Amino acid sequence: MTTTIRLNNGTQIPHIGFGTFPHDGEDSAEPTRHAIEVGYRLIDTALRYENERSVGAGIRASGVTRDEIVVTSKLPGRHHGRDEARVAVRESLEHLGLERIDLYLIHWPLPKLDRYVDTWKTLIELRDEGVLGSIGVSNFTSEHLDRLVTETGVVPAVNQIEMHPYFPQVDQRRAHAELGIVTESWSPLGRGGGVLSEPVVLRAADAHGVTPAQVVLRWHVQLGTVPIPKSRSIERQLENLAIHGFTLSDQEVASVTALGRPDGRIAGQDPDAYEEF
Repeated sequence: MTTTIRLNNGTQIPHIGFGTFPHDGEDSAEPTRHAIEVGYRLIDTALRYENERSVGAGIRASGVTRDEIVVTSKLPGRHHGRDEARVAVRESLEHLGLERIDLYLIHWPLPKLDRYVDTWKTLIELRDEGVLGSIGVSNFTSEHLDRLVTETGVVPAVNQIEMHPYFPQVDQRRAHAELGIVTESWSPLGRGGGVLSEPVVLRAADAHGVTPAQVVLRWHVQLGTVPIPKSRSIERQLENLAIHGFTLSDQEVASVTALGRPDGRIAGQDPDAYEEF
């Protein structure tokens, strides 16, 4: 059983989620079903992933009641705008086979397009209509967040950002805390970039009798963030979920954070410039 974290609208989400991108072009139904069966209750997908139908099938095949699962999806760049955002939400609902999406995010801000504020206004409307539960964003900088709040008065519940020990997002997390936004972490293990072989991670794993991946995921949780790891392996899914039986010391947390690098992004996806449609 995972712990939960409270969002700024009063709802709770699990403190660790299951990511569904990418599954190497394979069907996502079975990994999603397995993840739910072993205990995950926060499932993360996106219209851009092109796997919502199979994720929805995996949710239904799990046998777990709908109200126990928090389903997240995201709006792609091609659907930014007032009317287009409604189209995106309808598509995701139809693909997932749901009447309501529990957590819905704007996937990227696309500031050059400059339609993310209008998109956010539509998500607010859809939330108020009951079509969406909690609403948030992904890959937004502090400047993007400030503009949303200034122009609409509505603070996102979540900002899902790239975060791992090589890119710990210290300043961004501080900005989230000031606004009451929960940080979700994509690629929380760094996509095999060497994080799990770092001496400070290996020492902590040895000290607590856990794996390096568990150390890093526990680091996320103790920082108050929600990691979204992914895996097709049932064994790895279980390993990633089993992070609540030990506690890292303050020094261990600080040592992992200190692995941060100025060029720590995995693929150079700077939200001020990166565009994905």
